[in-house]
Amino acid sequence: MDELATLGNTVQGAAVHRRSFRKADGRMLHLYGLSAHDEAPQPQDTDAIAKGGELRFHPLRQEWNVYAAHRQNRTFKPAASDDPLSPTMPRGPATEIPFTDFEVAVFDNKFAAFHPDAPKPPELQGLDTQPATGACEVVVYTSEATGNLHSIGQERRCVLLATWIDRYAALHDAGCAYVMPFENRGDAVGVTLPHPHGQIYGFTEVPRVQKRAAEAFAAGYDLSAEIAACEAEYGIADAGGMLAFAPRFARFPYELWIAPRTLRHGPWDLTKEEADGFAHLLGDVTRRYDTMFGEPTPYMMALHAAPGGEAKGWHFTAQFYPLMRSPGRIKYLASVEQHSGVFTVDVMPEDAAKTLRDV
Repeated sequence: MDELATLGNTVQGAAVHRRSFRKADGRMLHLYGLSAHDEAPQPQDTDAIAKGGELRFHPLRQEWNVYAAHRQNRTFKPAASDDPLSPTMPRGPATEIPFTDFEVAVFDNKFAAFHPDAPKPPELQGLDTQPATGACEVVVYTSEATGNLHSIGQERRCVLLATWIDRYAALHDAGCAYVMPFENRGDAVGVTLPHPHGQIYGFTEVPRVQKRAAEAFAAGYDLSAEIAACEAEYGIADAGGMLAFAPRFARFPYELWIAPRTLRHGPWDLTKEEADGFAHLLGDVTRRYDTMFGEPTPYMMALHAAPGGEAKGWHFTAQFYPLMRSPGRIKYLASVEQHSGVFTVDVMPEDAAKTLRDV
């Protein structure tokens, strides 16, 4: 399979193109960019691919967790010459992207926790289990081996946003109940590949955290009103109808959200002005963190969009959870946080907002 398509999204008036290519090992690779990609592939590996794990239900926490033992053997901090997310060069080692150049690449994770063909798990007496069906994709922001959401530039961030929107549609159409693009950044978060990238998980059931959020929005929680009430003191930066702010109920020191002032279910609902503003703030937030902490800041970032693409009252956010409480000091999630779910926050959100606003 090798198909070309032009998306409805545009970046500065230019169309975004997608090339969908089936790799030699059977996994799909999607290349997105402002230039239509038509390069012939380089030689590829044909390794056997694991097809997901299993789900087990925790009877006391009332949540499903995924067990994927094959992920123990995933690639761990390879040498720069063996970067699996770089382009494949002639006579060089085969990488995940069998082309010499690309703009943004998305491919099925070789070490997927979720897979559409996940095997049936063994029956365990007294315990609910399910196949870990769903999707796990890797999103590579650039062919360059180094960089971040700020350094890749506004144009590339806009292409990345168009990529996320296209993958939301594809995974919702494939039956995923909840789709979450996310990025883990930095050694402190456990990142094993330094190449600038994120991931997308497609869940066949809405996770517990998002289910509770959906219930709160459906019951009338109004994030637009919260933004209006707190913007003066907790706002950090704004662009195109989007606001970066420190939530008054933040759980992490220097936690920061990006949200449209007007209710939108997901990034697919953003106006052109909002989409440009969102792309800008993704880079601006990264810049502020790195400047304030004086180093590439480890964080966990995820897009929180409506389950299934639409849910009553759901207000789209991108949430950043940095793992620093001050320069050189990591915020560890220790016994109380892990065992009770009650977070101890070392920095008041209003102080965090002022510090980040001044960077």
